[in-house]
Amino acid sequence: MFVTMNRFTIDPKYWDDFEKRFRNRAGLIDREPGFIRNTVLRPAESTSGQHVVMTLWESRDAFAAWTKSESFRQAHAKAGQTPKEWFIAPTRLEAFESVTDSAA
Repeated sequence: MFVTMNRFTIDPKYWDDFEKRFRNRAGLIDREPGFIRNTVLRPAESTSGQHVVMTLWESRDAFAAWTKSESFRQAHAKAGQTPKEWFIAPTRLEAFESVTDSAA
């Protein structure tokens, strides 16, 4: 399994707006080959302000193929429309290869 974690440091007064954007997403990624699931995590403490958008994929190749797809372009077209004042810091993407999984 391949996991990406996109970390967004959001001003707490915009948390609801940020989360609403993901609740109302088009869901294009859901139909991509190798996609498993998408989870948006809200910080447990309001002082951190860092949301994590986690996607799980069957493989690194499946993730890479999605990043070159039309659905990726469409899904990220709104990103440029996100008000800059929502963000406290730059977004950071991390990627991981699963070495063990209790669900497996």
